[in-house]
Amino acid sequence: MQHPSLNIAIRAARSAGKLLLRYMDRVDSLKVESKSRNDFVSDIDRGAEAIIIQELRARFPDHAILAEESGAQGRGDFQWIIDPLDGTTNYLHGFPQFSVSIALKHKGQLECGVVYDPLREEMYSAARGQGAQLNDRKIRVANRPSLEGALIGTGFPFRDQRHIDVYLRMFKDMTLSTAGLRRPGSAALDLAYVAAGRTDGFWEIGLSEWDCAAGALLVTEAGGTVTDLAGGKTFLETGNLIAGNLNVHRAMLSLLTPHLTEQLKA
Repeated sequence: MQHPSLNIAIRAARSAGKLLLRYMDRVDSLKVESKSRNDFVSDIDRGAEAIIIQELRARFPDHAILAEESGAQGRGDFQWIIDPLDGTTNYLHGFPQFSVSIALKHKGQLECGVVYDPLREEMYSAARGQGAQLNDRKIRVANRPSLEGALIGTGFPFRDQRHIDVYLRMFKDMTLSTAGLRRPGSAALDLAYVAAGRTDGFWEIGLSEWDCAAGALLVTEAGGTVTDLAGGKTFLETGNLIAGNLNVHRAMLSLLTPHLTEQLKA
């Protein structure tokens, strides 16, 4: 039986995706503001977020909301976590890699989540204890036994660059240990790709909760493991995250954890 909130999240993600596609060829006409260095917001981010919140509020008026552009709204045991456009910089440049991410937490535990790629019409969805799907087809993480031959996703610390030197050392170690690294620019989709077995693992420093909540649930429900860089479960709070199947995750953790002390000192 599908989680009762999942259909609502899917519907809201599709509605937001339609708006994103409608304006993709007209990005030059959009009003764009800089929230901080290399962190942009446009009319489309706000418009897509408003559509999502409207659909969620119509069905769950008492639920709290944490959204990238409008912040925290309300209080309660249930909280929706929304990124209306993950990959804004890509979108504004016409680079075809962005997504809509929506997750639901209940008393701090992720219950359901969706990551939607409107360009490819790919809807990744998961509910706690019910597995993960891509367009209603069950997905699993890749079964690669080690980092040898692995394809790993990552994201550069583009907002807060205090840790860039540590990150580059991580990047070097991972490059020397794998078949290659990819940095497409949407963490939510990066995690969805791990869940679908398209990449073998993913790591990033300094994510926000709305970047990774839905994607993290996708990975765990697809049989993978998600932790912070110390192997704990604080990734939603710290924004530091490693994801992969058990073997790849363990190998990544072993490779990246020695850099953690350097990162915290920075």
